[in-house]
Amino acid sequence: MANFYRAGVNQPRLMPHSRNLRARITDAEALLWRYLRSRQLCGVKFRRQHPFGPYILDFYADEVRLVVELDGGQHFQPEQLERDAERTRFLVWHGLSVLRFDNVSVLRETDAVLTRIWSTVCRFPSPRPSPRGRGDL
Repeated sequence: MANFYRAGVNQPRLMPHSRNLRARITDAEALLWRYLRSRQLCGVKFRRQHPFGPYILDFYADEVRLVVELDGGQHFQPEQLERDAERTRFLVWHGLSVLRFDNVSVLRETDAVLTRIWSTVCRFPSPRPSPRGRGDL
């Protein structure tokens, strides 16, 4: 059975690049990370700049198998659009859901972006349900 956490591929060469990307976070990534970190969204843990197969994902929530990708202006070039489509096909083939947002939307329409992520993440059952007896009448 494939290891979905890293898509069954050990990519140690990606780790230094992943660390470098975490150190050089964009404004849009920094803003979104403020809301996704520390299990703030439905108790789900997100990782940023997470290696998965041959790719480094902007944000990844293993518990709900969700990828959130932020796209800068270069992502709208024809060659990059095809690479992004190939990347999305790879991730979906490995059983992940992918949400893509452009950086401008994250910066200007933060609430709408968070609502979309929230509706995707929170539709899954809680990974940490309340202990038995709590919340019952």
